[in-house]
Amino acid sequence: MKTDIKLVDYLAVRRSIPAFQMSEPGPDKAEIEEILRLASRVPDHGKLAPWRFIVYRGGERARISEELLKLALEAKPDLSEEMIQVERTRFTRAPVVIAVVSKAAPHFKIPEWEQLMSAGALCLNLLMAANAHGWVSNWLTEWFAFDERAYPLLGVKPGEKVAGFIHIGSTSFPPVERPRPELSETVTWIGGEDA
Repeated sequence: MKTDIKLVDYLAVRRSIPAFQMSEPGPDKAEIEEILRLASRVPDHGKLAPWRFIVYRGGERARISEELLKLALEAKPDLSEEMIQVERTRFTRAPVVIAVVSKAAPHFKIPEWEQLMSAGALCLNLLMAANAHGWVSNWLTEWFAFDERAYPLLGVKPGEKVAGFIHIGSTSFPPVERPRPELSETVTWIGGEDA
């Protein structure tokens, strides 16, 4: 494989755009399918495909957001007006929201941990596939990814877990760099002769 300088350049500046900075338009169904095909090319020990996608589009996003608001108010009836507005727009910030759902389960050969990591790799690949098609994207989890009361509303089945919600759309906001960790703080070297 030759060095792909375009990929290197992309990775050097890859940046998520906050979902609240997204707007229409978003990808259509055919383009979403192509993005999902590319995203599915992740490490997957045993070829289990221990994950699946749920695509939220159109008016269903507003309906789901309103139902999530009801669940949030059940848990915290004293939500501020600002937080009520946040809950009301959970799925309407971006034109397309895609859930990456982990189906990881005990297996005679493939550790469940590896299956979970495959779903995480899928989330990142989905961000990059959307970017490769010219869209901005963001990987969020938020409270309802972990609240099983929301799972029937979201289309998540018993025994599944949400790895993330990938928001995809357009923006007029420029990407802003953020601090990144220093390699000296995150890398341990073992072996090698160069200092």
